[in-house]
Amino acid sequence: MPAVERIDPKTVFTPGEWARLTSRSSLRGMWMVAHCWGTIAVAVALVTIWPNPLTWLIAVMIVGTRQLGLAILMHEAAHGGLHANKAVNEFVGQWLCAVPVGASLAGYRAYHLKHHRYTQQPEDPDLGLSAPFPISKDSFYRKAFRDLTGQTFYKQRSPLFLELFRRQPAVEQPHDDEHENFLSSGAQAMVNFLIVNAILFVLFWLAGAGIWFVGVWLVAMATWFPLVTRVRNIAEHACTSTGPDPFSHARTTHANFLERAFIAPYWVNYHAEHHLFMYLPCYNLPEAHRLLSKKGLIARVDVAPGYLDVLRLATSRVRPAQAA
Repeated sequence: MPAVERIDPKTVFTPGEWARLTSRSSLRGMWMVAHCWGTIAVAVALVTIWPNPLTWLIAVMIVGTRQLGLAILMHEAAHGGLHANKAVNEFVGQWLCAVPVGASLAGYRAYHLKHHRYTQQPEDPDLGLSAPFPISKDSFYRKAFRDLTGQTFYKQRSPLFLELFRRQPAVEQPHDDEHENFLSSGAQAMVNFLIVNAILFVLFWLAGAGIWFVGVWLVAMATWFPLVTRVRNIAEHACTSTGPDPFSHARTTHANFLERAFIAPYWVNYHAEHHLFMYLPCYNLPEAHRLLSKKGLIARVDVAPGYLDVLRLATSRVRPAQAA
């Protein structure tokens, strides 16, 4: 199957518009990483100062969403978007974004660029994430229950942990048809993950919040992070076209303040614009959306009013549900 058609930006934007859209700021890239970790710190401080079930729940949701935010910023680094200096981009993308959540920047980049090249085609490594939809509501509820009870976390992470004890060379991680395959396999990747998380535990402990490393950071990684990753995966490509028009291969979802805070940080909801012009920095995607709307091209894009609307569409199968 040939690669999907690429849109020539010269046929869509004026030179001035394109120059504005492609303008990158290394300072802003570093600010996003600092903002992500700062938000995590504030959430942990909140539950440390006012420990109660409500602040704990809010902290877990915020931290889980920002763990997704770290994966999103790793994605930005995979496109060279965090810093103009390649060494800085690679270091920050790997050690401050990818490794803390169990990923590898280099491994993710190769996988992800193939997804861009063959979006919604048989060779797309992410096709399994979108092909089963729509599903039944019961099937989605079962998947969400597995996410929120830590079953998805265990299914994904335990084989990676066991690779530490393999005597033979590590095998390639099996593809997970329910979640984007950003987790990195191999003993060294797991060692990196454990070392960085041990450092995080020390930092939590020095800040007087050692109990919340488990109670918030790890609980969020085992519960809310898998759920919002699933919702993001569904919103991006589920029930979109597999036809030849590249405008129809991904979805943009309008996100209100609460959705940006608890589901879709760092403009990840503008996924159609990202696929059309994948080297735009994420903070310029809203402007790309505005310009496409102004030019009448957004009508070719699947644009959802919000994440609940996407989930209604993705869970609209009415025939008896098959096993999830």
